[in-house]
Amino acid sequence: MMDRMGMMMGWGVAGFVVVLLLVVLVIVVIVAGLRWIWLHDEPRRDNALDILKKRYAKGEIGKEEFERVKDDLR
Repeated sequence: MMDRMGMMMGWGVAGFVVVLLLVVLVIVVIVAGLRWIWLHDEPRRDNALDILKKRYAKGEIGKEEFERVKDDLR
């Protein structure tokens, strides 16, 4: 009769590979989840040039002011 340790040893290398793959899968899921939380937690912040382009597109500022501020940002 085999005891529990004997049954586990019967898995051999295949059992070790299965357990190793499960551990790697759990780590990948945790890292992906944390990365998703960090990237989606904070709203995207536009940089100054993006804001300037949006203001120009909406007609809030003219071409001269757009060019002047764009040159200042560089």
